[in-house]
Order: sequence, then structure tokens, then C-alpha cells
Amino acid sequence: MQTKIADVMSPVPVTLPLTAPMRSAASLMRDTNIGAVLVMDGDELLGIVTDRDLVVRGMAEGADPDIASIAEVTTASPITLAPDDDPAEAAALMRKHGIRRVPVVDRGTAVGIVSLGDLAKDRDDSSVLAAISAQPPTL
Repeated sequence: MQTKIADVMSPVPVTLPLTAPMRSAASLMRDTNIGAVLVMDGDELLGIVTDRDLVVRGMAEGADPDIASIAEVTTASPITLAPDDDPAEAAALMRKHGIRRVPVVDRGTAVGIVSLGDLAKDRDDSSVLAAISAQPPTL
């Protein structure tokens, strides 16, 4: 049986509304040990915000994380995958667009997120990236 994105993704994505303050997103990422949050309006996926977005596009540009919302740093209309997509195609998509995380959407509903580390563990669990991705956080 061929592996599908549903087999390697992290299910039940962590989400926030577009109006959430940057600090809320950063705290949520810290507390759940993740690097990206899906930005939602109800069930509709509006975008994705990463830890790097918060730092580089937000705070480094002078945004106050207690006042500025994640709307200022969200990547709108992100590239998505479907649960039945092939992980090899996902890796090619990430390479082509220079991205590390992709929301997984099924019939319009966000059902997960797949990271470069997820794909590395699936493709070659002895790779350096897979080994790093499997480690517990070092907070």
C-alpha cells in the first residue's frame, strides 16, 4: 500500500483566528511544541503563520506582539495538500516553493499539517533531518 499524506501528517492542526495577537500565537507554538499555526475563520483556512513569520516579519519590523495581530504576518491563501496526496509530490512542492510546512485540507476543512520533518521521517528515518525532527524539544 502506498503511503499518503494522511499517513505522515500531524492531525488536528492547531488554529487561531486572524485577530489573535502575535504573542498568543508565539505562546501557543511554545506550549504545543510546534512551528506553525493555521489561521482560520470558522472552518475556512485563511492562511498559515510560522514562528519565523512572527520573528522576521513581525517583531524584527517593530511590531508589538501584544498589540499586533497575526494578520500582519500571515501567509494568506497557502499552498495546501489533500490527505490522499503522495508524500513524494509534497516534498517536490515544498522544494519548488521553498516552504517547510503545508496545511492538509479535505473537502474544504483543514485536517492536518505536514512538515518537512514529517516527510523526512517517512522517507528515510535514518536521515539527519528525521533524527532531529524526532527529538523532544530543548526548551
